[in-house]
Amino acid sequence: MIYLLKKKKYKVESQLIFPIMFRELFVDKGFKLNLLVQNLIIVELKAIQEFIPINKAQLFTHLRLMKKRKGILINFHCSNIFYEGQILLLQKNIRNYL
Repeated sequence: MIYLLKKKKYKVESQLIFPIMFRELFVDKGFKLNLLVQNLIIVELKAIQEFIPINKAQLFTHLRLMKKRKGILINFHCSNIFYEGQILLLQKNIRNYL
């Protein structure tokens, strides 16, 4: 996936690790993003039987913490990635976090 995106001239960063600060607690490896495309879209890659609510919750948390509006969940464990293997999530209330 990274290869194809870069071949189309998209800027792609993978396995990004971001710290989290909660009050006086600093966690240097707070969370990890699978892909960040064009510094705009967070892509979470999965290989699971089916999406469950925690998958969406995780991506919404990443969107909020990174102050991004768009995220895509992609599941490689399905018969057709385009019909059943992806979910687009939009963070509508991003202004509350900026």
